[in-house]
Amino acid sequence: MESHVRQSALASATHTAITLLLLAGFAYGVKVISVRIRAQAIPNPSGLYLFVIVCEWIIFTFMLLGVRSRGVSTTAVLGPRWKSARNVFLDIGIAVAFWIVAAVCLWAFGTLLRVEKTVSDMHYIIPHGASQLVLWVCFAVTAGVCEEAIFRGYLQTQFSVFMHSAPGGIGLSAILFGACHLYQGARLATMIALYGGLYGILAYWRKSVRPGMIAHAWQDAMGGILSSILKR
Repeated sequence: MESHVRQSALASATHTAITLLLLAGFAYGVKVISVRIRAQAIPNPSGLYLFVIVCEWIIFTFMLLGVRSRGVSTTAVLGPRWKSARNVFLDIGIAVAFWIVAAVCLWAFGTLLRVEKTVSDMHYIIPHGASQLVLWVCFAVTAGVCEEAIFRGYLQTQFSVFMHSAPGGIGLSAILFGACHLYQGARLATMIALYGGLYGILAYWRKSVRPGMIAHAWQDAMGGILSSILKR
């Protein structure tokens, strides 16, 4: 994230391979739990939320430890630290603007891919009641922070270095991001991959994943909250 295409990797190829294996295991676990919840007469997604929260923070920690063990600053993954309130509000402003543009693109992607039926099949993941809503917000914040750091901060940078191509890094990390959401169906996973590409472009342009973290967490949190309200 410190330059358009780093000259050296953030961590070893072995560390990246292990990270990918952890993500594959995580994605499989999410799929298994999702199938079980969907089969319940009254779906209770709390276990899925907790599984995602725990696993994503574990993978996030493993990723950062690998970067630090190489003597690389975490700013290479996350972007420059906020040094003033102006920096904070600037990234919030960028996140809001990006969220609006991305929401329009998401609607367009969804229309082209005809995901309406697939979205309706995801009813089992919607939170119900105060305790599930609290867990959902934690789930959304975790996804925003961890997924942006892992996919856009770490993997995108690694792939860009390995492929000697920033667009290649953005594209490959977006494809993997979508693949990790295959439990939602191929069409939604494709839409999520396209959405991940937009986040990748934002991280590349801003040289930071912080605006993406804010937009991602907000998008997920509000999506669940609004869906819960509309389901009542």
